[in-house]
Amino acid sequence: MNILRTMIFLGLSLVQGVALANECRISKWGADDEIGGANYVTPEQTLAAAQLVKKGQSHPLGIVVETGMPAYPPRYVQLQVVQPGQQFDFDSSKTYGWAVSSNDDLVQMWLGVGPQLDGLGHMGEAGKFYNCQEGSEFSDITGLTKFGTHQIPPMIGRGVLIDMAKHFGVTSLAAGQGFGSKDIKAAMKAQDVKIGEGDVVLFHTGYTDATLKSDPELWGASIPGITNEAAVFLAGFNPMAVGADTWGVEVVPAIDGDKLFYGHVTFLAHNGIYVLETMNTGRLAKESVSEFMFVLGQARIKGTVQMVINPVAMW
Repeated sequence: MNILRTMIFLGLSLVQGVALANECRISKWGADDEIGGANYVTPEQTLAAAQLVKKGQSHPLGIVVETGMPAYPPRYVQLQVVQPGQQFDFDSSKTYGWAVSSNDDLVQMWLGVGPQLDGLGHMGEAGKFYNCQEGSEFSDITGLTKFGTHQIPPMIGRGVLIDMAKHFGVTSLAAGQGFGSKDIKAAMKAQDVKIGEGDVVLFHTGYTDATLKSDPELWGASIPGITNEAAVFLAGFNPMAVGADTWGVEVVPAIDGDKLFYGHVTFLAHNGIYVLETMNTGRLAKESVSEFMFVLGQARIKGTVQMVINPVAMW
């Protein structure tokens, strides 16, 4: 009987332990925090990052966004260039005093197309998001009332590039190729990359450079990337953000035993770590730039979940 009671007790303890492990956690920056890893941006971090600029080189980390480019369905982007009421032949002299010729443009798009910043209100689990916030309490059709990307301060810090294509000895990783902490550790050691608290960690897989133009259907259907285990491993370094040159950072489809896109939950909801997608890392990899100053000042549209971005790498 004592053995049975012990077994029952152990069983209940294990169940309770799992439940506790899955419960949300209050942020180390406090229950009211809404910017997560952006708290790492301090004058000291900014000054330290500026010291990484040795050659005066800069590179845009955002790829070019084009009308009709593949995107996670049902997302899309459309651009229209117009001359509203001024189609080049109207008499503007009465209004302006000179012969005006001008163009305007308007965009219809999802903000999660192309190079993008995933805010802390993007993904959660079972209705709960970062800092144990219930999605039903801050998600509104007119914009998020918490975690909007407009309130993220300029993200300035040390960026590091881990070249996974180089690690595997290929130009591009294959569609659906996942990699975990073992390969990340090996790549970091071989490339002399160290991750520090508050860093921005980017992975180069070569996949977008290799397939976006040549095989857009494949590019939009499947990508190489990190596993669930790798996300937990990376979160342990306490970075400000993790990104890749793919549209999801994580491998799609997920490897056997993994949950699809659960790394987003690990980063965003559990740790307040931002996710950067479809980063333009090709030049950095080609020139073996593994450490650089990272600067991002996103468009500040109130209440946005995500934002199209073009961070700058400087070295």
